[in-house]
Amino acid sequence: MTPTELAPRFFIAVAVILVFCKLVAWLLGKVGQPPVVSEMLAGVLLGPSLLGLLLPDVQDALFPQQLYPVLYVVGQIGLVLFMFQAGYAFARHRITSLAGIAGTVSLAGVAAPLLLGVLLVLVTGDAVPIRPEGVSVGVSAAFVGVALAITAFPMLARIITERGQEGTRHGSLALASGAIDDMIAWIMLAVVLAFASGAAGPALVTVVGAVVFGLVMWLFGRRAIVLAARWGGLLGVVVTLFLVAWYTDEIGLYAVFGAFAVGVVAPHTPELDAIVDTLTPVASALFLPLFFTFSGLRTEFGLLGDPAVLLFAVACVVLAIAGKFGACWAAARLGGEPNEVALRVGALMNARGLMQLIALNVGLEAGVVNRSLFTVLVLVALVTTLMTTPLLSLIERRRAPATADRLLVG
Repeated sequence: MTPTELAPRFFIAVAVILVFCKLVAWLLGKVGQPPVVSEMLAGVLLGPSLLGLLLPDVQDALFPQQLYPVLYVVGQIGLVLFMFQAGYAFARHRITSLAGIAGTVSLAGVAAPLLLGVLLVLVTGDAVPIRPEGVSVGVSAAFVGVALAITAFPMLARIITERGQEGTRHGSLALASGAIDDMIAWIMLAVVLAFASGAAGPALVTVVGAVVFGLVMWLFGRRAIVLAARWGGLLGVVVTLFLVAWYTDEIGLYAVFGAFAVGVVAPHTPELDAIVDTLTPVASALFLPLFFTFSGLRTEFGLLGDPAVLLFAVACVVLAIAGKFGACWAAARLGGEPNEVALRVGALMNARGLMQLIALNVGLEAGVVNRSLFTVLVLVALVTTLMTTPLLSLIERRRAPATADRLLVG
C-alpha cells in the first residue's frame, strides 16, 4: 500500500477511533468511569478481541497491517505529551509533610506486587506460554513484577480532582504515594529493559546514556525548559520534548522516560502552566485514543482460551489487587492512618490504567513480552482500573467520612 493509498485509510480510521471512544466514554460515564478508562476499553473492543472476532473483514479494512506503524508513531506523540504532563503533575503534588507515611505506603505498594509477580512467573515456569523465544525466566519475572507494581498516577490525580478530594487526608496521601510509586517503578522498568537483551553493549549504552541524561537534566534541565518556553513558547517546549524523546529512544531508555523527566524538572511558571494546559487536551482528545487503539489491536482475549493462560491471568489479577490494594491499605494502617483513609488510599493506588499500557507496549517493542503476556497484563490494567471508582463509591457509602479526613494537610 502506497502512502497515497494509506492516507485516506488513516483519516477514516482516526475518525472511527475518536467517535467510538467518545461513545464508549459517554456510556461508561453514566456509571462514573473517567474517560481514560473508556478509551482503554474502546481500544480493546476495536481490536481482534471483539471487532476482529465479529467482523474480521471490517476490522481489516479499517485497520490494515500497513496502518499499524502510523498509529504507533502518532500515538507516541500523544505519549510524549502525556508523560510530560504527568511529570509536571508529579512535581506539583510532592507533599513533604506526608513524606514519611507516603514513603511507607509507596514502598509496600511497589515491593508486594513486585515480589508476587516475580514469584508467580518463577513458580509457573514454562507451564504457561508467556515468554518470547530467547527471553529468560528471570527477565520475564522481573517485567511482570514491575508491571504489577505500577500505579496510574495521572489517573489517580484525575479521579481525586474530579471527586473534589484534593485537600483530604486520603487524597493527599494517595497523590504523594502514587508519585513516589511511579518514579520507582519507571526506574525499575528502565533497568529491566536495559539488561533484557543479555548483551553488555546495549545495556552499557543505556546505563551510561541514562547517567549522562540524568546529570544534564539535573544541572541544566530546569533552565533549558524555561528558556524554551520563554523564547519559543509552545513550539520551543514541543521541540525540546521531541529532542529529549529522540535521545532517550536512541539510548534504549524510550521516549516516555525522557518526557516524564522533563516534566519533573520543569518549574511551575505561568508560561509553562499555560503550555501544559494547551497540550493536555490535544494529547488526551486526539493522540491518546490512537495509542489505546494501537494497544487494542495487539490485545487478543481469544488467547485466554488456553486454560494455562487463563489461570495465569486470573492469578495475575488476584495478586495485583492483593499486592497493591492490600499492601497499601496495610501500610497505611500500620502507619497510624484511620481505616477509612487506608481503604481509600488502597483503592486509588490499585489503578494501573494508561501507565501500565505504556509499559506493556514498551516491553512488546523490546521483545520482552509476547502476545499472551501482553493480553494478560492488559486484562490486569482494565480490571484494576475499572474497579477503582465503584470501589471508592462503595467505601464512601459504607463508611461515613471521618472528620480528620477532611482536614487540609499542612
